Amino acid sequence: MAERILVVEDDAQLGRQIVEQLERAGWAVKWIDDGDVAAREDPAPYALVILDLMLPGTYGLDVLKRYRKTSDVPVLILTARDHPADRVRGLELGADDYVTKPFWPEELVARVKARLRRPVMTRAEGVVVGALRVDLSARVAEVAGAPVELTKVEFDLLAELVRRPNQAITRDALVDRVLDPERMGNARTLDVHMSRLRKKLGVESKRIATVWGIGYRFDASEDA
Repeated sequence: MAERILVVEDDAQLGRQIVEQLERAGWAVKWIDDGDVAAREDPAPYALVILDLMLPGTYGLDVLKRYRKTSDVPVLILTARDHPADRVRGLELGADDYVTKPFWPEELVARVKARLRRPVMTRAEGVVVGALRVDLSARVAEVAGAPVELTKVEFDLLAELVRRPNQAITRDALVDRVLDPERMGNARTLDVHMSRLRKKLGVESKRIATVWGIGYRFDASEDA
């Protein structure tokens, strides 16, 4: 069965072109042209969501925020505004990639193929890559079969990165999701926890890469 893709785009001509290109490439596509309708859509059945930002009704980033409450489905943002603030905000809310309008249809298909080749860890799963095993439901981390004793914050930090493999996650997003704001959670505190986490992961610490000016990324490739 073909993987399903949800397209949320209000421009009728562009929407038809996107659907045509994706279906020609072999995917099953559902197209929604309204933000309010998109916000009510369950993202669970889809392998990927292509989401325009400037929508009638609910704004695109607000749609993304609603999807992220229940789903880790990859989301590729379409935007006519190539502004760093939009990109950073999208990353903070969990976007996986951006395509700036105008674009060639072939570029979009290539981005979709690349995104779908990457692993996506759900909230209940984990990852086994190299010598590292992370079980999200059991909250267990091992390196070369040996348990790694992590604090709650350290494991939560590792879990956030593992859930979005090969994707840069901003430091602000990690602070919001992992640290307790009542205990002075900030970017500097986050970096301290990250340093301790890396030390405990030993040889597998190389999988947590610093993305300068953004935050951190978990490298899920076998040869990292």
